[in-house]
Amino acid sequence: MNNTNSNIIWITGASSGIGLALAQSYANSGASVILSARSVNKLEEIRQSLSNPEKHLVLPLDLMDASNFAEKVALVVSHFGRIDVLINNGGVSQRGEAHATPLEIDRQIMEVNYFGAVALTKAVLPVMQKQQSGHIVAVSSIAGKFGFYWRSAYSAAKHALQGFFESLSLEEAKNNIHVTLVYPGKINTPISMSAINEKGEAHGAMDHNQETGMSAELCAQKIIHAINKKKREVLIGNKEIWAVYIKRFWPWLFWQIIKKQSPIG
Repeated sequence: MNNTNSNIIWITGASSGIGLALAQSYANSGASVILSARSVNKLEEIRQSLSNPEKHLVLPLDLMDASNFAEKVALVVSHFGRIDVLINNGGVSQRGEAHATPLEIDRQIMEVNYFGAVALTKAVLPVMQKQQSGHIVAVSSIAGKFGFYWRSAYSAAKHALQGFFESLSLEEAKNNIHVTLVYPGKINTPISMSAINEKGEAHGAMDHNQETGMSAELCAQKIIHAINKKKREVLIGNKEIWAVYIKRFWPWLFWQIIKKQSPIG
């Protein structure tokens, strides 16, 4: 799938951050991009700004409502004839302690970050099975490898993605469908601005970790490289990704380090 100039790439969360950077990179390579998020106007602005805007499709989608996902898939197939890559990038972060977070917020975060990705993937799978080809990507987080302050529901949803998509990878190998799990660390995106707090409101602040993180453009390049190489998983970030290896090999040291970190960094 290295020849991206004829590929059909579907990206959720395409209106900002990593999703937007992925859309721009794929469009520059000549691929056709399906842009999904909730804001139609924002997506249309992005489509017009991409290389060869006539090749791309705006497809508004709310990950909280899977009732019309089958219709969305049918529309894509009607328009393009196939789906080569689905990138489940859309999601919402969290800023709040577990004891103060009402259960309905836990459910909301799980609905968007886990069930939304699973539902869309299940809607797309029959198309890829019929094609006998395809690539499904789940953008998780370094919080999908270990829990962290103020991220209990977010981390839980990202951990759940790993279990589902690793299982899917094994099951769909017979259909020539590849699966890649992406674990970004500190990436310079506005994700902290819309993170949900204990009251269900937007955090509304750009955390230091995001401001000083890897650029979304470089992150997108690394994701595309991992897809082209058909990697099962990829850790993306700077020195923070070493926490994953420290936890694996020196767990006692990991817990000493992690408990000193700030939840808003």
